[in-house]
Amino acid sequence: MNRELGKNGPLVSAVGLGCMGMSGAYGQADEKESIATIERALDLGHNFLDTADYYRVGHNEELISQAINGKREKAFLSVKTGQLITPGPNGVMGPGPVSGRPEYIRNAVFYSLRRLKTDYIDLYTQARVDPDVPIEETVGALGELVQKGLVRYIGLSEASAGSIRKAAAVHPITALQIEYSLWTRDIEAEILPTIRELGIGLVAYAPLSRGFLSGEIQTPEDLKDSRVNMPRYQGENFYKNLELVEKIKALASEKSCTSSQLAIAWVLAQGNDIITIPGTRRIQYLQENIAAEHLTLTPDDLQSIEDMMPAGIVSGKRYPEKFMNALNR
Repeated sequence: MNRELGKNGPLVSAVGLGCMGMSGAYGQADEKESIATIERALDLGHNFLDTADYYRVGHNEELISQAINGKREKAFLSVKTGQLITPGPNGVMGPGPVSGRPEYIRNAVFYSLRRLKTDYIDLYTQARVDPDVPIEETVGALGELVQKGLVRYIGLSEASAGSIRKAAAVHPITALQIEYSLWTRDIEAEILPTIRELGIGLVAYAPLSRGFLSGEIQTPEDLKDSRVNMPRYQGENFYKNLELVEKIKALASEKSCTSSQLAIAWVLAQGNDIITIPGTRRIQYLQENIAAEHLTLTPDDLQSIEDMMPAGIVSGKRYPEKFMNALNR
């Protein structure tokens, strides 16, 4: 199933592939298996591959380049930039400040092109809004890349409605990438109406709330990666949210599907202008996620989901406070 990305954007797969987890974001990944998963997605016609130049300092882009070798025309490459990296404890690299400076963007795109071994990027997205650089300047630099043929479409990520409007006044914005799921629905109040008014498509990331909605996480000990630092998966919040997952599992059983498929189908049912990019590094889960696009949720199904999981019911914020400050700017 393909959907148009934005009012005048390209056709892309409704269920894309988030590739971040292939570079160690959620534990050690197998490179061969990850490459095979990307290849399988392309073979199935699911072309939207989402990455970022800061996913393990370029490793993710290099991984993708191997998978698309000889089949570049099958892939729609979505690349985020602007998130700087800083050293963390024990030499581990972590997210640092944000840069929306034009000179940074002009430089970063060439490194991505080299790592991806391609002449152009389909969708180039500013990962966060830089509070110290007017969004008009950032988007102006992105627009220059379009004029030069290095980038085909421009995207924003985690931007406020005000920033989106300012950006769209400078250059057409094709897509907004932002977290949207059964557990993260705050965009429905202002951001979603704004992008629909402007004809901007929605790329919904973390539709499974980083795997929690799959139902496979049952105890805090099941998490051994960056999720242990996220409030939704800590202490009392973990167990309150687990109760919600059990309700989803029960409804999924009635629909003869998995919890993951139900959660993805719910996101897709919120509008034909929405695509979603569940992340996985395994073919088994890729195929399970893709199958969700064929799951029909009736009005009664959607109402049942709304009754059991209304907006705002989830316990805990999606990021630690220091990262929440970078959102909705």
